[in-house]
Amino acid sequence: MRPLTKSRFKVGLDCPTKLFYTKKSRYENQQDDDSFMEALAQGGFQVGELAKCYHPNGHDITETGYDAPLERTNELLQQENVIIYEAAILYKNFFIRVDVLEKIGTQINLIEVKSKSFDGKGTGSMVTKTGHVNSKWNLYLQDVAFQKYVTEKAFPECNVTAYLMLADKSKVASVTGLNQLFQIKVNDQGRKYAEVSKVVSLASLGTAILTAVNVDSIAQSIIDDEDQKDKPELLFEDKINLWAEKYDKDEKIISPVGVHCFSCEFHGNDPKKLSGLKEYWKLQKGWTDADFYKPRMTEIWDHRSKPKLFEEGIIFMEDVQKEHIGENIEPKPNGALSRQERQWMQVVKVQNNDDSFYLDADGMRQEMATFIYPLHFIDFETSMVAIPFYKGQRPYEQIAFQFSHHIMYADGSVEHKGEFIETGKGVFPNFNFVRALKKELETDSGTIFRFSYHENTVLNQVRAQLAVADSALVPDKEELITFIYSITYHKIIVNGKEEKIIGNRDMVDMYRMVKDYLFDPKTKGSNSIKAVLPAVLSRSGFIQKKYAEPIYGKTSEIRSINYEDGWKWIQYDAEGEVKNPYDLLPSIFEKLSEDHRAEMIADEYLADGGAAMIAFAKMQFEEITEMERDRIVTGLLKYCELDTLAMVMIYEFWMDEV
Repeated sequence: MRPLTKSRFKVGLDCPTKLFYTKKSRYENQQDDDSFMEALAQGGFQVGELAKCYHPNGHDITETGYDAPLERTNELLQQENVIIYEAAILYKNFFIRVDVLEKIGTQINLIEVKSKSFDGKGTGSMVTKTGHVNSKWNLYLQDVAFQKYVTEKAFPECNVTAYLMLADKSKVASVTGLNQLFQIKVNDQGRKYAEVSKVVSLASLGTAILTAVNVDSIAQSIIDDEDQKDKPELLFEDKINLWAEKYDKDEKIISPVGVHCFSCEFHGNDPKKLSGLKEYWKLQKGWTDADFYKPRMTEIWDHRSKPKLFEEGIIFMEDVQKEHIGENIEPKPNGALSRQERQWMQVVKVQNNDDSFYLDADGMRQEMATFIYPLHFIDFETSMVAIPFYKGQRPYEQIAFQFSHHIMYADGSVEHKGEFIETGKGVFPNFNFVRALKKELETDSGTIFRFSYHENTVLNQVRAQLAVADSALVPDKEELITFIYSITYHKIIVNGKEEKIIGNRDMVDMYRMVKDYLFDPKTKGSNSIKAVLPAVLSRSGFIQKKYAEPIYGKTSEIRSINYEDGWKWIQYDAEGEVKNPYDLLPSIFEKLSEDHRAEMIADEYLADGGAAMIAFAKMQFEEITEMERDRIVTGLLKYCELDTLAMVMIYEFWMDEV
C-alpha cells in the first residue's frame, strides 16, 4: 500500500513533480539536513503534546504503519464519545493521521495542531478582503481541508468540523517553565519526540496559550474550489485523485517549470546522489550540465520581477537587459548606490566577466570620518519559541540570550572586549542581557556598529518588556529603557504620520553601509555578513597578511576570550583560496571519544544561521549531560565571537581601501 498521506499531499501542493522524488534515498534532498527545519519540527513536537494536554483523557495511537493504527482507531470510534490522538483514517488510497480527533455522537471535531503563531483575532488574517485564502496561510488550510475531505468520505454519517490549533500571541503564559514540561527525546529508531513531564496537569499549565480556530468554512471553500481567484486547471477532488494514482504507481507528474524550481530541495553537490532538479530540467528544457553553472537572473539581489522575467524567457544573467532592471537607474540623493544601481552593476559585471569589486571610497571615507573612537561591534543571538519559557511571556516573544562585543581603538588595536550568555534552564535572560550590554558600552561615547536591523529590533522588543515589568522586581528598569532609547531608533505615529525617533548614539548599520558603498560579484548578490566576509578576505592582502599570523588568542596581540593563543583566521584550501572562517569553527565535540560523539544530541557544528537558536533550545528543553552543555556553550561563544570579529575585519578592509 502506497497511499497519499497528508505529508505527501503537502509535497504535491508545493510541486506535484516532487512526489516522484520524495522518500527516495538515491536523490539528494537538502531538507534532510536542514537545521532550521529541525528547530521548527522540535517546536511542533512540543506544541502537539501541549494540545493533547488541553484535550485530556484521550487515547494515543502509537502504532506505526497502516493496518495496526487503522484497526485501533476504528475500534475506538465505536464509542459514543471519544478523544483520539493521531487517529488513522483511510479512504480509497488517501491516508491521514489526525492530531486530535474528538467524537461526540455523530459530531467529529478534527483538530490540526500547528506551531505557527496566531494573533487571536479569528480567521480574518487567513483570508483576503475578496474572500480568498491568504497565501501565508494556504499550506495550513489546504492541509486541514485535505483531512476534512478524507474524514467526511470515510465517515459520511458524521458531521465533520475542522479546526486549526495555533500558538496564540495574544495569550500570556501564567507559569514559568512551561516549555520545559515537554522534553525532546530520541527513541530507539533515532526519531525525536516530546515527552510530557509526569507532573503535568491542566492546572500546572496555567493560562492556555494555544487557541483552536474554527476554519471549517475556509476548508470547505478549498474543497469546493471557491478559494482561488481563477478557476484551477484541476478541481480539488480530481487533483488529489491524480496525485494519489501517480504516487501509488510511482509515475512522474509533469508540471511546468518555473523560477521556483531553483530553490528545489532535490538538488545539491553530493556526487553519490542524483539531482532531481537537473534530471527534470534536462527533460523539460534540454539543459546540459554546463547550463546549471551559468549565472541565473534569480541571483540578482532584491529583484522583485523574477517570475515575470522567467515568463519572458529570461533565465540567464547574460540575457538580462537594462530595461529589465528599470528605465531610470539613478543613485540615491546622497550619492549612495540605489537598489537598481546595484542590480544593474551585478548584471553588467557578470556579462562582462568582470570579477572586480566596486567601492565608493569617497562616500565611505566621508561617513567613516563621523565615527567616534573607540568603535564597538556587537552581535546578538536570540530565540523565539512557540511555548514560552517564562511566566508573563507570549508565544514567539523574543529571548535575547547571548551577545558578543569587539572593540577597536583609535590606534587600530582590537580586542574581544566582552560577552554575555545565559545558559540556565528557565532563567529569563533579557533584562540581565541589557544590563550587561549597558555595562559594556556606557564607559565611553564611541560609535556602536551592528550588521542589519536585528539588534535594533531586539532591543526595542526588550524595551517593551521592560515597560510593563514590575518596578519592584526590576528597580533599574527606567535606566535600562533610557539606555535602549539612546542606542536605537523606533517609529511613532504623530498626527497620522509616521515619525522616526533616533537615539543620540544610534547604532550604525554596517549592512546599510555595504549596500550604499560596496558591491562585490563574489557575494552573488547577497549582502549578508556570511557572504561579505569571505569576499572581503579573498580581496584584501592587508587582512590576509594580518590574520594569517598567530595574533589571535587569550594572551595574543588581539585578545580573545574564547580562542586559545596562536589561532590563525586565514587558512587556504587546496586551490589556494582563502577558507571561509565560519568553516573553521571547531567542532563542539572536540576532545570527546567516539562513543560520546555517538550519544550527543546537539549539532556537531554551529556554523549556520539557525544553529545558535537550536543550541539554546536544546539546553532549555532537552535532557543533556553537563559535558554536552559545556560543549554547546563553548561552541556558541566561539561562534558569536566570530560574528563580531567578522564585522571588525570588514571594517579594517574598508579602512585599508579608503
